[in-house]
Amino acid sequence: MSPAEIGAAAGAARAGADDGADRTAIAGRLAVAVGRINRRIRPAADGLSHGLLSALSTVVRLGPLRPGDLARIEVVAAPTITRVAAELENRGLIARATDPADGRSFLLTATPAGAEAVLRARSERAERVAALLAGRTDAELDLIAGALEALEATAESPSQTDVRPSGIVKAHAGSGAAG
Repeated sequence: MSPAEIGAAAGAARAGADDGADRTAIAGRLAVAVGRINRRIRPAADGLSHGLLSALSTVVRLGPLRPGDLARIEVVAAPTITRVAAELENRGLIARATDPADGRSFLLTATPAGAEAVLRARSERAERVAALLAGRTDAELDLIAGALEALEATAESPSQTDVRPSGIVKAHAGSGAAG
């Protein structure tokens, strides 16, 4: 696709974005592209799965956190976050401490090794994205750069709604995306 065709396609997509069907088509294409890119850049740092890295990233970014708060942010059930926290603790990536506000509960905090694992994974992902972008033209890179602000705002928007395939809708405060 030539730079002119890319620009025309982007302009046409934006011009029709007010129409619900066009927004749905854009959302569908974006979901497929993000999914494909994400699969191609999965981190290998420390052998952490996406779920473990996502939870660890959230603790690094927002911690210390109670396990229940981490479960809500990650949009997973309490038993799942219990297993995730135990695995991260066993690897020395997080530590538990008694919650000073409620002695019955505890807080999860990233260790220096945990913070380093997140930085390493982000660096690896950035290198993989750079390799994917190496084949793009300057015009294509300009279009991607132009979309970044809106994509970042979308990724960080408060009160996101998580719609599951089962139809269950959960509101949550943020995303623990590992990026």
